[in-house]
Amino acid sequence: MVKKHGKTISEVEVTNISQHGFWVLIDDSEYFLSFEKYPWFKDARISEITELEVIHNHHLHWPSLDIDLSLEILQQPDKYPLVFNDKK
Repeated sequence: MVKKHGKTISEVEVTNISQHGFWVLIDDSEYFLSFEKYPWFKDARISEITELEVIHNHHLHWPSLDIDLSLEILQQPDKYPLVFNDKK
């Protein structure tokens, strides 16, 4: 017997995009993701940034960009320092 995942109840929306980053609204909380701290989004198209889904009510997923972030990273950024290493 195959079990289906339950319906996601969290609502998520990209509310604004600027030259510095973008804002994500999840339920009643809004988070700013700067391009400096999250450089994977810097060269993304608007349609790729706004194609966002919540999985299991705590996991953010951008399918077109293959980027995943837990909500806890946005809620407690000091606990999860992100290090980006771009060795080209």
